[in-house]
Amino acid sequence: MTIAPDHARRDALQYQAMRDIVERMQDSVPGKLEITKEGIVHDMMSPGGPHELTAARVSRRLEKVMPDDLLAHTGTPDVEDPHEGVMRHPDVMVIAEVDMEVEGSFDPRTLIAAIEVVSRSNPDNDWVSKVRDYSLLGIPVYVIFDPRTGTGAVLSDIHPTPDGPRYATRKEFVYGEDITIAEWTISTDRLPRYA
Repeated sequence: MTIAPDHARRDALQYQAMRDIVERMQDSVPGKLEITKEGIVHDMMSPGGPHELTAARVSRRLEKVMPDDLLAHTGTPDVEDPHEGVMRHPDVMVIAEVDMEVEGSFDPRTLIAAIEVVSRSNPDNDWVSKVRDYSLLGIPVYVIFDPRTGTGAVLSDIHPTPDGPRYATRKEFVYGEDITIAEWTISTDRLPRYA
């Protein structure tokens, strides 16, 4: 008699082991730890002024045009789907206040949009890995601001592919243009650039 290995159980145990490592190490290492399909990602540098100012300005601009029961949240916790083996921490999360009334990580499927400001130290994390992970997690809109180049992109319309769900629509922009995130249009004027 052959007993097939329980891949789901092994994957769940592996994810929980990575989750435990992240919890133990996060406060003692610089930067940010996240879990992707490939394993733990460490963005070595703590975000600096232009990164944080971009996130704050985008958050403020969104909250001025969104209904009062929605937030463009820049704090913790993470968004997590243990079944997919992914835990991420968007720089800005557009989410209903009611969906924040939970213990632990947010359900990624409650997010209206995830917004990232590209890291100077690990840009592929935002432009490649998170594009894959956020569509996998079912986050309907993913927006990337890149202070290195003064450009960005709004990704939407998740559709199935042989490699898993992917964003079908990509609208690129340059700083200074108005962009639409879900239902709300904001300016990208006066966003800082990396020196």
